[in-house]
Amino acid sequence: MVSSTMSANQPRSRPVRDDDARWQAVQRRDRSADGVFYYAVRTTGVYCRPSCAGRLPRRENVQFHASCAEAERAGFRACKRCRPNELAPDARQAAAVAQACRMIEEAEEHPSLATLAKAAGLSRFHFHRLFKATTGVTPKAYAGAHRGRRVRDALASRDSVTEAIYGAGFNSSGRFYAASSDLLGMTPTEFRAGGGNNLIRFAVGECSLGAILVAATEKGVCAIEFGDDPEALVRALEARFPRARLVGGDAKFEQLVAQVVGLIEAPAHGRDLPLDIRGTAFQQRVWRAIRAIPAGATASYAEIARRIGRPRAARAVAQACASNVIAVAIPCHRVVRRDGSSSGYRWGVARKEALLQREAAS
Repeated sequence: MVSSTMSANQPRSRPVRDDDARWQAVQRRDRSADGVFYYAVRTTGVYCRPSCAGRLPRRENVQFHASCAEAERAGFRACKRCRPNELAPDARQAAAVAQACRMIEEAEEHPSLATLAKAAGLSRFHFHRLFKATTGVTPKAYAGAHRGRRVRDALASRDSVTEAIYGAGFNSSGRFYAASSDLLGMTPTEFRAGGGNNLIRFAVGECSLGAILVAATEKGVCAIEFGDDPEALVRALEARFPRARLVGGDAKFEQLVAQVVGLIEAPAHGRDLPLDIRGTAFQQRVWRAIRAIPAGATASYAEIARRIGRPRAARAVAQACASNVIAVAIPCHRVVRRDGSSSGYRWGVARKEALLQREAAS
C-alpha cells in the first residue's frame, strides 16, 4: 500500500518505512542523516538538510530527495538557513582541521597554535577546542605523534643517530634527547638495535579463555594475548621485540598477571591497570574511545568512528581494533557490527562472545 502523503513523482516501489525513517530523522534534526537525503517543503518551495534548525513543516507538505540536484530539478531552492548545497558546518570544520594536520606534517618546525588558528580563520581557543574534538588529541600532541613517526623512519634509514636527529626536523640534539623517550618508548640507540636492552617482563598462565600471556615494560602492560599454545604466544612476543631483553616475571610480576586474569572475571575493575600503549595518533584515539565503553555495553564500529569525530572511518576503526595487542584492558571485544552481532576478533570470535556474555551476566 502506498501512503497518500507521498509525492506523485516518487517511485511507487519505495517502501513506506523508508520515508517514515527519514521523517523521524527530520523530527530529531539528526545530523548523521545530513548528506544522506534532503527534504523539500511544497508550501515554501525550499529544500533543507535533515538537521535544519528551521521550523518543522507539516508532514503532508514534505517530500524527500536523494541529492540537491534532484531537489532543484523538482523546482525547489536551497534553504538559506542550513545551506544544504554547501559544505555542512561539520565538514567545513573537518576540512579546517585536515588543513592544519597537513601544515603540521609538512612543516620543518611545529607551527605555533596562533599560526594554525589563523590559517583556519578561527581564534586560538576555538581552534584548539575544535582540533581536539575532531582528532582526539591537541595540536601539540598530534605534532608529537607525527614527529615520532619521522624519528622512527629517520633512525631506520640514516647512518647515525646524529643524522636522524636533523633528518627528523630537530634543530638541536638536546631537544631530541629530551623528547626521545616519549617519542620512541626507549633510547634512540636501543630503538636502532631493535629494542635491545629494553627490559620486558612477561609470564604465561591459564585462564578460563585458554592460555594468556602478559608482558610489561617499566611504564605498564604492553601486551595481553590469548591463545591455545603457550609457546606460540612467547614466540610471537619475541618476534615483536627481537632485540629486547625478555625476562620471566618474578613474584611481584605474578601479582600483575593475577590482576589481569581477575579483569577477565570482573571486567569493571580494570580501569586502574597501568598500560604502555603504543600506536599511531589515530589508533590511540580509537583505543581511548573503546576504553570508555563500560563493561556490559557495546558500541558499533560506526559509533566509535562518530565519537572520535571521523564518522566515515568505521573501516579504519575496525583495523585499529585488529591492531590492538592489549586484550580486555583495551576492550575491543565490546565493539560489534551495526546490527549488534560479533565480527572478527584478534583472539577468536568465540572468546569475544564469551567475554560479552560474561560481562552481560555480571
